[in-house]
Amino acid sequence: MPLFAPLRLPIKRRLQTGAVLLWISAIAASLTLFFYFCTIKYMWPIVIIYLLWILMLDQAPERGGRRVQWWRNWRGWTYFAQYFPMTLVKEGDLDPSKNYIFGYHPHGIISMGAFCAFGTEGLNFSKRFPGIKPRLLTLQTNFQIPIYRDYIMAHGCASVSRSSCEHILKSGQGNSIVIVVGGAQESLATKPGTLDLTLKKRLGFIKLALVNGASLVPTLAFGENDLYEVYSAKDTSKTYKLQQLAKRFLGFTLPVFNGRGIFNYEYGLMPRRKPVFIVIGKPIHVEKVEGSPTLEQLEELQKKYIDEVVAIWERYKDKYAVGRKQELQIIE
Repeated sequence: MPLFAPLRLPIKRRLQTGAVLLWISAIAASLTLFFYFCTIKYMWPIVIIYLLWILMLDQAPERGGRRVQWWRNWRGWTYFAQYFPMTLVKEGDLDPSKNYIFGYHPHGIISMGAFCAFGTEGLNFSKRFPGIKPRLLTLQTNFQIPIYRDYIMAHGCASVSRSSCEHILKSGQGNSIVIVVGGAQESLATKPGTLDLTLKKRLGFIKLALVNGASLVPTLAFGENDLYEVYSAKDTSKTYKLQQLAKRFLGFTLPVFNGRGIFNYEYGLMPRRKPVFIVIGKPIHVEKVEGSPTLEQLEELQKKYIDEVVAIWERYKDKYAVGRKQELQIIE
């Protein structure tokens, strides 16, 4: 493969790259725009009011966000899905009269598949699962970034806090949440050709399901870990210690990774054009538990969930993970 992309490419490929770039650069673009406004004196009152609104008044991140359907339907998200390309594989129907907790695996570097499948209509989620309204959940710290917070809320994103989760699950039929279960810790285990999941100690979303009587929907993305080349820091290295320190104080961290650029194929922050197959499994029915679930109830449901994640892997690994370097592993 040549180092640099040809100057002449079909316009469709340029549109695909542009759609992905829009998402990849969203934080940088938002901060640049915000600080530009800060340099304009007559904008200062608006900036101050906006900051006060963010810090003291706006409860939208804890109340399901501010979903803008026409933006989720934007044609550009179809190009986003075609860039890789991404494919949504549906194993069963979902009853729109119920609420669901989608567990997305793996985290990857920045969960590109989760954004495309649940934060946009690039894969026609609403047509495939009519009546189901998913909210992709993310860290509260993302809602403290000016402008970016409003951008992700338009996609239907909301805070991953417990109060936010319960508010969405109790706000009517079909309202559902999407949790990237492995979180920041799992992102450090991202390696092409592998699928190492952080699941053994994850009981929070299991408890949410039991307390709210929400069915669990395991979702496995084959190829999510192949989008970037990753430098794996050893547990004893300074890099790994810094990553763990960042996770402790910021709630998130990033591995050292490399993708491709806009005009080159070898270096940059853009993901590589590798196919991603997002398998949405059949729901695991959950009976509502009055009061606080026991440890036995939590572990029993967790085992059912993990068994179904492994079963999805076994059903599709020879089709969607042909070039794998190892089998799926539950690492912690």
